[in-house]
Amino acid sequence: MLKLKYMFENFELAKYVLQNYKHDMERLDEALSWFRISANAVYPFFCGGELCFLRLAPAEEKNFHDIQGEIEFIRYLRSCGYPAMEPIPARDGTYCFSMDTPWGRYYACAFRRVAGKPLEDVEMDDAVLYEYGAALGRLHSLSQSFTPSVKKSSYADVLEVMYEEFAAEDVPEPVRRELGIVSDLLKLLPKTEENFGLVHYDFEPDNVFWDVKNHQCSVIDFDDGMYHWFALDVEQVFDCLTEFFEGDALQKAKEQFLKGYRTHHAFTEEMEASMPLMRRFINLYSYARLRHCLSEPVADPPEWMEHLVKRLRSKLRYLESTMDR
Repeated sequence: MLKLKYMFENFELAKYVLQNYKHDMERLDEALSWFRISANAVYPFFCGGELCFLRLAPAEEKNFHDIQGEIEFIRYLRSCGYPAMEPIPARDGTYCFSMDTPWGRYYACAFRRVAGKPLEDVEMDDAVLYEYGAALGRLHSLSQSFTPSVKKSSYADVLEVMYEEFAAEDVPEPVRRELGIVSDLLKLLPKTEENFGLVHYDFEPDNVFWDVKNHQCSVIDFDDGMYHWFALDVEQVFDCLTEFFEGDALQKAKEQFLKGYRTHHAFTEEMEASMPLMRRFINLYSYARLRHCLSEPVADPPEWMEHLVKRLRSKLRYLESTMDR
């Protein structure tokens, strides 16, 4: 997540950057009002009557090479017929750029809307779960064959950043200890072409859209992708499924997902055995990102931000409790 100070809407900034893209002036103010801000600021706009999204991030918050690597991977996936969101070139033909603005330096890119509805808004029956799994399995299969010219960050880069951030005095000792344990355990995992590559990291039901017409899943938000073990994406999905199913229904949902996944990529006993370790990495990374978000409190925050801060601090305490072994 972005730091709290970047959580406020800035329509003038969006309009300033949109000068670099073809866009419809009609309904622009209305479209921009549908913004959302979390890991990035996302501002909707129309181009030729088609809904598109401008994505902005302060330069101090992101790695520009990661954004370039993300766009390259998405374009590769699309060239293989994979239904990933479509990047939109700016007027100068670039797909992402750095821009100095009156509000500071920002990184920008834009995408077309994908077809369908988020999985979280549809009934995830057997057919949908099967295609959900097939979409991730195909993504991992294509990742195995991807040779980037701009390589995104890896889990090792993330661990290095966490070591630096967790050196702060206010980080609980169990958290620092957990980081050391997880780092050591990851070093012991075999790393092969079949089990390791560029993962999505956020393959959750709000980032996967069900297209009823084409009977397939379309995928958005590759921003968090990194080089990691493919089991991490599966662990993320299984954790999310607990929000929609329970008991026997949850087990059946996981089995149906894996049935689809295996049509494109193997799910081995080794992958399954590593998933608890994947969860520990995810918890650590989530903890680091929450700390980053809360690291610069906003003076006189609005009521909505006060509620947000309470939720985030509660999540921090929960994550700390998972590491207090």
